[in-house]
Amino acid sequence: MSQSVPSFDDLLDGAEHTAVHLEMRDAYGVASEADDFARWKATGERDTDPDSPYWGPWTRLIRRTVARGVTVRRARIVSEPVSDYIRYEHASTNVNLAAGEEVRWLARRRASDIALPGNDFWLIDGRLIRWNHFTGDGASGGGEISDDPAAARLCADAFDAVWARAIPHENYKIS
Repeated sequence: MSQSVPSFDDLLDGAEHTAVHLEMRDAYGVASEADDFARWKATGERDTDPDSPYWGPWTRLIRRTVARGVTVRRARIVSEPVSDYIRYEHASTNVNLAAGEEVRWLARRRASDIALPGNDFWLIDGRLIRWNHFTGDGASGGGEISDDPAAARLCADAFDAVWARAIPHENYKIS
């Protein structure tokens, strides 16, 4: 069943046990990151202060979610060698960790035999999916909410399989 799309604050504030996020693109072109990404490409510098104006809203949300006992995990499937965008994400993943997320990376070639959904997603408590749609150039194409049990099972199984093979952030080195 399709429902109205809640904000990430509402979605994560409603989580009781788990919130998992699977990212499968090698590049995103989300407008809110454009200036930061361009600065990083030009200078190699990235904002890694969890309490900065850029990161603060996200890290406060994750901290309060984790403080309630909710486990927040993020897995990223990436092509290797990695794209500039993945280098950019990798350069700031310590912010996610500092907020309380667990993050792992999986080389795309190691995911070939895993049944994966067609879109990135958040799965809340194994039952509520927030699909993240993107355009061909990586811009946000909007979100969609579903509580379809078969789709939730696909997402849960895919995430668990990816997580089991993926490398924890602190051990994943990019060249």
